Amino acid sequence: MSGTTPDKAQRSNLAVAGVCLGVFVGMVGMAYAAVPLYDLFCRVTGYGGTTQRVTQYSDRVLDRQITVRFDANTAGGLPWEFKPVARSVSMPIGETVEARYTARNTFTAPTRGTATFNVAPALAGAYFNKVECFCFTETELAPGESMEMPVVFYIDPDIVDVPDLAHVETITLSYTFFPKDGDEPVAAASEASAAGRNDLGG
Repeated sequence: MSGTTPDKAQRSNLAVAGVCLGVFVGMVGMAYAAVPLYDLFCRVTGYGGTTQRVTQYSDRVLDRQITVRFDANTAGGLPWEFKPVARSVSMPIGETVEARYTARNTFTAPTRGTATFNVAPALAGAYFNKVECFCFTETELAPGESMEMPVVFYIDPDIVDVPDLAHVETITLSYTFFPKDGDEPVAAASEASAAGRNDLGG
C-alpha cells in the first residue's frame, strides 16, 4: 500500500509555503515600485497631463501664438496663499518663457509643502517642456513668510503636427501644493489644540 510519508508531506508543505511567501514578497515589491514606475511612465509619455523635464531651450520658434494659463491650488489643509503672479501669458510656440508663482504661509508655525502639477488638455503634457520648476521639491515657509517660485518652459513646436492638438489655442498649467508627508494637517492640529483648551476649561 503506497502513501505519503510524514517527511514528504512536510517538505511539500514547506515548498508551498515558500512559493506563497515569494508571491507575497513580489506583490509587495511591485506595489512599492508602482508609484515611481507610474511617475516615470507619465513623465516619458505625458500621460495624464504630466509635463516633460528638459535641460535645454527650444531651438525652433514658430510664427504662431499660444496662450498658457496658470492655476494654483492647495490641498490637505496646507495653510498657504498660493497663486500665479500673472494669470496667463501669450507666447510664440517654441519660445522659452519664465512665469512665477508666489506662496505665503498664513499659519503661526513653520509649514512644509510639496507641489505636483499637470496640464490641460492632458495630451498636451507630452509637448509642455519645463526647463526649471519647483515641483516635487520640499519647500518650508516660516510664519508669514512669502516666496516667489519660477517655472521656465516652452511648448514643443511638434505639437502642431498632432491632429488632436493642432488647433489648441490655450493650455492650462496647474500646480497643487500638499503638506509634506508626515506633517500633521494644520486643521487637525488646530482642532486638537482647541480641544485641549476646552478640556482645561479655557
